Amino acid sequence: MNSSSLNLNVSSSLNYRDSPGTALAKNVIIVALGITIYYVNGTMIHTFRKHQIFYMNPRYVLFIHLVVNDMIQLTTTISLFVFSYVFYTINASFCCFIVTFAVFTTLNTPLNLALMAVECYVAVCFPLRHAELCTIRRTYFLIGCIWVLSATSVLPDIFIILATEPFWLFYSTIFCDRDTLFRNPISIQKRDVSHIIFLSLVWLTLFFTYLRIYFAAHSAEGKAKRARNTILLHGFQLFLSMLTYVAPLAKRFLIFLFPKYNVHILFVWYILVQILPRFVSPVVYGLRDNTFKQYLRKYLLPTIISANKIHP
Repeated sequence: MNSSSLNLNVSSSLNYRDSPGTALAKNVIIVALGITIYYVNGTMIHTFRKHQIFYMNPRYVLFIHLVVNDMIQLTTTISLFVFSYVFYTINASFCCFIVTFAVFTTLNTPLNLALMAVECYVAVCFPLRHAELCTIRRTYFLIGCIWVLSATSVLPDIFIILATEPFWLFYSTIFCDRDTLFRNPISIQKRDVSHIIFLSLVWLTLFFTYLRIYFAAHSAEGKAKRARNTILLHGFQLFLSMLTYVAPLAKRFLIFLFPKYNVHILFVWYILVQILPRFVSPVVYGLRDNTFKQYLRKYLLPTIISANKIHP
């Protein structure tokens, strides 16, 4: 990455910056959506911690890990969004730190969804062996494996930067974006290959578990059919996660077609890819799971519940 190419990217982007009013409105919308998700997810974490029935159940442990992962991802991506408007360029070392966590959590999501699908599959198709196969210890071990696999994808990019870029880069300021930071062709090729491998394995896992649960649902009532619908929602979550991986190509194509709407395209894409998937997790367990919903509603809207008790 050389300074001339970096300045070219910055100057070309400056041509399509938002007006102050539009920039303020976009940041208010993003921060407001983020606070809403933080409140819901934070309440879910509080509900999880307060009741032993949840933190002794592998299904809810995986779910809360997904929620915590979503909150870390939101923190990093919203920070990058706000920084892009307030400062536009930030220190490259600080950018590397934020982008690393953003990539970590992005890769964690599909892997976590695959594990949740497998847990549903075991619960429905092997109910007598569920307690034996899906233990808390194994669940935390697999969560550790998720982070290790994600690390194998992003840490080499950092080593490539250290090996190929001048040392002064880490003291300079850049527009903080993964494509700006990890510009080496090797990093780009490695990213594409790792995305294909990750998503192929996860999709195969989801298809396999869904089909097995689907056939089990024909001979069982209630639980199997509910698990089948849960797998479908996991598939929808994964589809939204996949948009992150096709983002570079899709954004370039849309910006090529509508160059004057560059910043608006990026804003809509950001909500679609980074914000919308974070709303799905509360729906899957916070609203659909009867056990979790029973406890969650005690903490989510306590003032409304109290008002209903006073004025039935």
